[in-house]
Amino acid sequence: MANRIYLCLAHMSEAGWEQKYIQEAFDTNWVVPLGPNVNGFEEDLKQYVGRLTDGTMATSKEIVALSSGTAAVHLGLLACGVGPGDEVLVQSFTFCASTHPIKYLGATPVMIDSEAETWNMDPQLLEQAIKDRIAVTGRKPKAILPVYLYGMPAKIDEILAIADRYDIPVLEDAAEGFGSRYKGRVVGTFGRYGILSFNGNKIITTSGGGALICPDAEARDRIMWYATQAREAYPYYHHEAVGYNYRLSNICAGIGRGQMCVLDEHIAHHRKIAAKYREAFAAVKGITFHDEPQEMESNFWLSTILLDEDLHVKGEEHVYEQPVRGAIGGAAGQVHSGGPIHTDCEPNRNVEALRVALDKAGIESRPLWKPMHRQPVYHDAPAYVNGVSEGLFHRGLCLPSGPMVSDADVERIIETIISSIC
Repeated sequence: MANRIYLCLAHMSEAGWEQKYIQEAFDTNWVVPLGPNVNGFEEDLKQYVGRLTDGTMATSKEIVALSSGTAAVHLGLLACGVGPGDEVLVQSFTFCASTHPIKYLGATPVMIDSEAETWNMDPQLLEQAIKDRIAVTGRKPKAILPVYLYGMPAKIDEILAIADRYDIPVLEDAAEGFGSRYKGRVVGTFGRYGILSFNGNKIITTSGGGALICPDAEARDRIMWYATQAREAYPYYHHEAVGYNYRLSNICAGIGRGQMCVLDEHIAHHRKIAAKYREAFAAVKGITFHDEPQEMESNFWLSTILLDEDLHVKGEEHVYEQPVRGAIGGAAGQVHSGGPIHTDCEPNRNVEALRVALDKAGIESRPLWKPMHRQPVYHDAPAYVNGVSEGLFHRGLCLPSGPMVSDADVERIIETIISSIC
């Protein structure tokens, strides 16, 4: 559908930087998971994440480019010493890529609910959970994993203060927050490790890929070793630990080097779209735009709104009458279908009615992430909740925010939303 507006698809720059680096990879025969583009991309990322808003260098981090953000979560947890029987304190309001790698390692995710301002990990619940897990298990959790939901920075100073008090490493999931800043500093650089994602729907893309921000060269080399099958220094293949095939390819890294040339442009575009939504919905009773608090600069990877429960949308009496066929939201791969129409935790009827109305108009939107503590796969995971994330899930919707969304598109989206209200 040529005129369909998609939620958030990264795109190639008009300058053709990607083609330049990709062609170099083919010309030099570096079509493998290492090479000049991988090295160059890592250096570009290192320089970017280390700089403050004013251009001065604030941190000296090291970067390992990987095949996905999920791989970065996995190796970051491994680097924090997480293993079978351990517990990891993780934000419940997130995508499953934040939590699934904890299970890969045989550990248990302990779900921490959100605070209402940023929608990210609640520091008070975090400390309550730490005290309680120590009392219940006799040992402290192995890591803390906050998430920068939809690009919004978390209350990281408070989280770090608690982590320092109990000497627990922090692994920042900045997969959705690349380029977002807290007090002028790029998120993902505050904790021991930071996660980045360059999936096709992120602020910039390598088509698929990610990176782990590491504290120093020693940690970088250790992560790189795990990411390349954990080989020992012999003239033959000798392994004393289990490694992984997680390195980013030189071709994908070439795309990433080109995308770095337009990163600031992409962030500015996302923020411009957010400003348009903010202004439009300020005048609409019953719709609240989720804005950034002071001292925080979100990349607004996705712009999100909340609908009051008493706001009525045309057709809401007919939603949830038919089961969904296929995946909602882009190229999501294979899904199971044919289950019951309802689950025990789903968006309110007005939210689903608005999603359907937008879809009929050729506009993709999606509900907010369903909290992990309400996912059946994690029904037995410990959870410290306050109702915030579940309440947001019931009321929230993600709106198109990507580089392909034009000013005219935003106007059409806003008009469609307003015209759908009863």
